[in-house]
Formats: sequence, structure tokens, C-alpha cells
Amino acid sequence: MCGIIGYIGKEKCLPKIIHGLEALEYRGYDSAGIAYIENNNLKIIKEKGKIVNLKKLLDFETPSYLGIGHTRWATHGKANKTNAHPHSVGKFTIVHNGIIENYSELKTELVKAGYKFKSETDTEVACAMLDFIYKSEKDILKTLNKASNIFRGSYALGIICSDDDNTLYALRNTSPLIIATSENGNFIASDVPAILKFTNKYLLLNDHEIAKITANNITVYNQNLKEVKKEIKTFTGNLDAAKKDGYEHFMLKEIFEQKQVFQDTINYYFDGTIDSLAKNFEFLKKFQKFDIVACGSAYHAGLIAKSLLEEYANIPVNVEIASEYRYKKCFYDKDTLVILISQSGETADTLAALNKAKNDGITTLAIVNVLESSIARSADHIIYTKAGCEIAVATTKAYLSQLAVFSLLSIYLGYQNKIIKDEELKNIFTDLKNMPNLIEKTLDNANIYFNIGDKIYKNKQIFFMGRGIDYAIAMEASLKLKEISYINSVAYQAGELKHGTISLIDKNTPVIAIATDKNLIEKTISNIKEVKARGAYVIFVSNIVPSEKFYDEFIEVINIHPILESILTIIPLQLLAYKVAKDNNCDIDKPRNLAKSVTVE
Repeated sequence: MCGIIGYIGKEKCLPKIIHGLEALEYRGYDSAGIAYIENNNLKIIKEKGKIVNLKKLLDFETPSYLGIGHTRWATHGKANKTNAHPHSVGKFTIVHNGIIENYSELKTELVKAGYKFKSETDTEVACAMLDFIYKSEKDILKTLNKASNIFRGSYALGIICSDDDNTLYALRNTSPLIIATSENGNFIASDVPAILKFTNKYLLLNDHEIAKITANNITVYNQNLKEVKKEIKTFTGNLDAAKKDGYEHFMLKEIFEQKQVFQDTINYYFDGTIDSLAKNFEFLKKFQKFDIVACGSAYHAGLIAKSLLEEYANIPVNVEIASEYRYKKCFYDKDTLVILISQSGETADTLAALNKAKNDGITTLAIVNVLESSIARSADHIIYTKAGCEIAVATTKAYLSQLAVFSLLSIYLGYQNKIIKDEELKNIFTDLKNMPNLIEKTLDNANIYFNIGDKIYKNKQIFFMGRGIDYAIAMEASLKLKEISYINSVAYQAGELKHGTISLIDKNTPVIAIATDKNLIEKTISNIKEVKARGAYVIFVSNIVPSEKFYDEFIEVINIHPILESILTIIPLQLLAYKVAKDNNCDIDKPRNLAKSVTVE
């Protein structure tokens, strides 16, 4: 959510900053801007819309060696040029990710002090507050330190002060920000991809730390303004994920990468023996209850996990949306494990829920995809998914890697709790070995799913339905469709449709019915017949070929052990969503109003 890049060094800054912003486009944004120092003068250029609109206004030969850039995802105020970052007040110019929660009361105070505001943003208020504090402190470090104790909320700030225009400053709390170093200068960035073209060396800022960055030096200070020594880390990934490799969209590429993602995630923890699972997951044995907390697709992965863990491990599981969990009264004890799921490891509500659990003395486990992310650093235990860098805003392969992890946890705990016996375990291990080939076989049928997409893409409303674990799959499939196609798509428990929502079923209304649970399929088929009798266009998704035809289209899911079934079920529905969005000429990789990493509440 939003992107920050800053550079100070020996080379011209504008090409580096624009490249960094383009590398962060996947995070989602609605405007872009840049501020830079040229011949001791500050210049700010910003524009609504895509970065290409900003690039048209820039001269990349400008002799500037210090600058900050930003892509904005609107929170306070409309998506327009005035509200775009950077913002400048008095001697300070800043870019900002996050939300200053007490900006309204600060703004009232600043207005009384004579400040006037051009934008609707909390960021301009934060900038004015820095200028206000500086007038009395007359010291930049003291100003930033004092401001960090005044601002409430999440923030990552890139800062230029006109009284020290050979220095780039940074300040963070909760929102992600890294400092990167190279032979030709130093950077700040909200995520590693922004700097990988120039360097893979970086350090991490902790909450309330301040960085003072020149062309040759990086100095970090704690809340007592004492210098802190930082470890320089090396990012071992590469830029391959940022290339489409012949695919029309990143999302399509990432769907087709899921065979490898599954293999990478499974192989990291499992060598074909139960002992390898015990080695990695033995710490789970002592817990009698799980609270799974997440947002969006990660929440849906948690719902899959609930079905699997309760069925195969006999452990009660509570699944909560992080933005609700962080404010509710929780009934947990020393035997409860709070599991936080986040692709980015920076999701603001999930991080806040983690901190709530830690403050209450409850053990936490993070399931994340990004090394050294905020959630990974804060949790007591970490399980990394191995999805690699995901560029498309709508997750596919990161979600599948989460399902792969929960399959392993369910296998281990199911065997540990003597619910999965030796013979069943042997069969599951065989299925695990076969899964990459089954994923590939499912992907090979893409044209089947695309043809169905061609038949329903003009509809303004689409329903999904399922029971048990199939309802959890339906929720994720529905979210994927609405995210990228902008079609109103809703998932319902199959038995619940007749309690009101069936009134919305009209002739040719698409209903995508998922039925892979053999214990519930007859009930689901009865519900399908109810909507079919009212004119629905039924797409039946199942691992069982029915003996009667009560549907219009059939998507067959390969039969496999239920612990792994949801992985094979979601892939056709991802491809279906992709084709519907493509037929509607949507911006599939960067859907409107959405952001990849949601770092605000």
C-alpha cells in the first residue's frame, strides 16, 4: 500500500527514483510524485494516475543527487494531484506511508498556530507538525524524535529539510521501511524490489528509529538519540519475478508458477518422512486451541485450515478477521496459539493483532512470505511460505503456498494426535509426491475454464456456493473474481441461499457451486437444484462426476486426499476469474482501488 523511494548519492537521482516507483507499482496506487534538490532549490512534481503521467513531466538529465518519490493509495482525501505526495510545509518536505490517526487534533493545533493547508491529507499535517516542532527545537534529529512521540498510528517517512539539503532522513513506526546501501549512494524504500536493480545490501529500521543518510554514510538513532549499530543484510532473491516471461499478465504467470511454489514450500519442510515434519513443527504439540487471524485471502486460507485442523487434528480453531480481532475480547489461555497469516508480513491489522496477543502473554506463530518482515520479526515462531515475489495485486501463488503449509500442519498434528493412521499417512505422502504433476495437469486444462469465462463475463452479478471446506474455497474464488473483474460476486453457504438470497436468482444468473466434500455433496446438489429451478446458469465444480445433469457447465477436480483437495480446487477458479476480467478489459495486475500490502487500518 503506497510506495516510498529515496536516493542520495553520486549519480543523478531522477532515473533511480522513477525506477524504484515503477518497481513498487504492484503495491497499488492512484497518483505519483517526486521531490528533489537541484542547485540548492527544492522542486516538487506530482500527478494523478499512473507513473507514466509523472515521467512525461521530468527531465532525467536534471543534475539532482537527492530526491524522494511516492506512489499514493488514497486514504485521507480524494485521489488527485493536490493530495498526491510529496507534501511540503515550511522547511520540510516528506513522503509518507501509513496513517497519522491523531492528525485531526494536530491540524486544529496547527491552524491555531497560523498554518494553512492545501490538501485533505494527514501527511500534510505531519509535515506541518515537523516544521512547527523545528521552530522551537532548531535541531532536525530532536524534531523527528519528538514528532515520533506525538504522532499516533502507522508511518514510514522519507524527509528532506531545506536547512540540511545534503541529507535524507527517515522515520518509521509500524509501516515498513528499509535503508539500502551501494557504492554510488544510499536509498530508502518501502520494499526490497525498489532497490534491487542498484543493490541487494540493506538494513532494517525498528519502530521509532531515525535514519540520517548522506551519500557516504548511514547513521541510525534510537528514541534516546543514541547511535544504533545495524547489521547490513543481503537479499538473496532476484528480479526474475518482475518479468512476465511471455505471459500477458503477472497474475497469469503467477497462477502457472503454482506447481513450483507448491514444490518449494513442501520441500522446505518435508523430506518424505514424518520425522521431518516433527522437526519443523514439534512446537505445535503443546497447544490445545488455535486462533487464526488474518485479512482477505489469508483469512480464507485460515478458514481452510480450520476445516483441516478440526477434522484431522481434533483441535478447535477460531478464525478471525484481524481488524475485528484486535478490538474484541479474546478468550484464550496458555494453551492457545495465535497464528497470524500475512503474505507481506506487514499487514497493519494483522500486526496489531499479533501485538495484542503478545501483550496478553499468548504465544504467536507467523505464517508469512517475506523474510525479516515486521510480523516475522515480532512473532515467537515463524513458518515461511515459499511463494517468491508476487507482483499481481490479487494473490494466487502466495495463497496456495499458505494452503500447502496448513496441509503439512494438519498431516503432522493429525498423525501426532492419532487420528491419521499409518496406512492413511502413507497414502497422503504418495499424494504429496504426486501433487506437482496434478497441479500441472489442472493448469493444462486452462482453456476449459477460459471457455466458461467467455460465457459469463457479461453478467453483473455472480454467486458462489458451497458447504464446509467448499464454502471457504467459494469465499476465496468469489473474492478473486470481484477483485479483478469488478463484478459483484458473493459467496454463500449452500444451505443459506434459500433464506433470502435466492430472491436474487434470475434467468441465467451464474451460480458456481463447489462440492468436493463427499459427506456433503448430496445436500449441496439439492441446493443447486433449487437455484437451477429458478433459472440459474450453474457451473458445477466437483471431484465427483454426477450421474444426472443438473448443471450447465462442469469443472472436474482431480480426486485426491481431502487434506490437499482445496489446492487443486482453487486453481480452475483462479483461471476462471482471470478470463472474466480479461474479457472485460480490466487492469488485472493492478485493480482499481486495491493495494498489494495493506499497511493501514
